[in-house]
Amino acid sequence: MTATETVSTPTASPVPGRAGGLAIGLGSAAAFGLSGSFGHALLDDGWSPAALVAARVGGAFLVLLVPCLLLLRRTGLPSGRQSRELVVYGIVAVAGAQLFYFSALQYLSVGVALLLEYLAPVVLIGWRWAHGDRPTPAIGVGAGLALIGLALVLDVRHGLTVSAIGVAYGLGAMLCLAAYFVLADPKPGVEPVPPLLLTAAGTGVGAVLLLLVGATGLLPLAASTGATTLAGASVPWWVPMSLLILVSAVVAYLTGVMAVRRLGSAIASFVGLTEVLFAVVFAAVLLGQVPRTEQVLGGLLVLAGIVVVQGGAATAPPWAAGRVLYRRFRSTIRR
Repeated sequence: MTATETVSTPTASPVPGRAGGLAIGLGSAAAFGLSGSFGHALLDDGWSPAALVAARVGGAFLVLLVPCLLLLRRTGLPSGRQSRELVVYGIVAVAGAQLFYFSALQYLSVGVALLLEYLAPVVLIGWRWAHGDRPTPAIGVGAGLALIGLALVLDVRHGLTVSAIGVAYGLGAMLCLAAYFVLADPKPGVEPVPPLLLTAAGTGVGAVLLLLVGATGLLPLAASTGATTLAGASVPWWVPMSLLILVSAVVAYLTGVMAVRRLGSAIASFVGLTEVLFAVVFAAVLLGQVPRTEQVLGGLLVLAGIVVVQGGAATAPPWAAGRVLYRRFRSTIRR
């Protein structure tokens, strides 16, 4: 071994627990993806979108309230900076994303509205680039693959409608989604808000804001207590609502924050794109909406893009450690 050769093994990932973070991120995306099927059943039963979202996040707040109070009893109240972060998270990441998205649906098709919202990963790459973190070519290629696949999954070319107001609302939803990942990502040198507290406070603030907007008449609030259909069976309304609250809000938001803190905001946002894939699969199982061939192809492109982005984010390729060991072995033989 030469005098200048380093024995240390390069790190394959800049973030500890990246593999665990990827698994948690996929779990969060799956939980969010279920919201489409549960929500569809309730919308067909007479619920308005605003009432559905308010019940979803408000119910999540009530579920998390007692555990959150127990946490605060042990850790104490959040600091002034953390309190402001909680309020902003609830207004922007929870309520804002929902309000802008449903407002966009008044002028755009579902596919176009979702495609605009899920441009958030590209915004995050640009934001990090502006702050001196230049993306690798692999991340650019992965982003392109993921967005092309997303357009195929959402079937944008069928029922394409464009409206300046709708696009503005869609871009607003995109910025709110990007803020969701940024706000959940802890800042260097700043004590992070616990995921439980962030989720509980965020859903509480979001629910209050959604109810206030509904009370003004900007978004209609309508609910129904009739039976609905889920997976081909007639079930009471509270079955999909309970699943929507417990799985697609409590579990989804909690695991989403945990994933961001392991992967970082940019990578977690790309993993979040799989929400659309899970939504298509769950819709096929629970609602009988079988995906077309191009949607399956789009899903494969999204997954390929995520793999490329994940690999491009590493400080060293996976085989780098083996390369160093090989050099050490070769140096030993030569001696």
